[in-house]
Amino acid sequence: MKFVITLIMTTLISAIASAKIVSTAVDYKQGGDNLQGWIVYDDAISGPRPGVVVFPEWWGLTDYPKHRAAQLASLGYIAFAADMYGKGVTTTDPAEATKLSTKIYSDNKLMRDRAQSALDQLKKDPHADPNRIAAIGYCFGGACALELARSGAPLAAIVSFHGNLATKTPDDAKKIKGKVLICTGADDSFVPATQIADFEDEMRKAGVDWQLISYGGAHHAFTNPDADSFKIPNIAYNAAADKRSWQAMKSFFEEVFGPTGK
Repeated sequence: MKFVITLIMTTLISAIASAKIVSTAVDYKQGGDNLQGWIVYDDAISGPRPGVVVFPEWWGLTDYPKHRAAQLASLGYIAFAADMYGKGVTTTDPAEATKLSTKIYSDNKLMRDRAQSALDQLKKDPHADPNRIAAIGYCFGGACALELARSGAPLAAIVSFHGNLATKTPDDAKKIKGKVLICTGADDSFVPATQIADFEDEMRKAGVDWQLISYGGAHHAFTNPDADSFKIPNIAYNAAADKRSWQAMKSFFEEVFGPTGK
């Protein structure tokens, strides 16, 4: 009996030791453009689990959204960090970031199609439950997540962190299928009170299940520890708002998906 218990414990320890967060590049296409995203999951979990598409800031698919995807994987989800610009296209230059993001912002169909292509990649992965998918986004990525939801995509949950809330098609909010969480900075001049008021009116008219949390003292990009390095007015990291908003997302996902077992 002692031998059997020892054997079982040895097997369990070996399994735990071999478990790891797997991160893999995924090449895909949209509209003839070559894209590359990152799929991240915990291989210690068996079977399909809820998935999350992660839309990046206007800098493109840098290490930051990949890090967020890894954090989600450690919580028991499978995450796909999306590429909105093209394979390998990132920048640290605000002027170039403006140019790249404006191309997407100015073409609503392109934004939605490119976001949809990322969703399609995540749903194809055998580790993902295609019926339990969320989308989150940061700054520019928050707008991408919301536009994907407004397109009628089958998302169970949508989270925007310091994201642009404006849209050219507010009536499309009636197509939103999932619950919405907005985490915004109370001192973010890029998302002014008028934009928030318009968004709230849009959600009310569409009958969406939504909530908005405003963090006092928080500016734009408040979740990114590197935000201050860009020396851009109104862009600053806020550790408290970062921690609180991540916890809000975790509780929100638990409400939508239930516990992940992690």
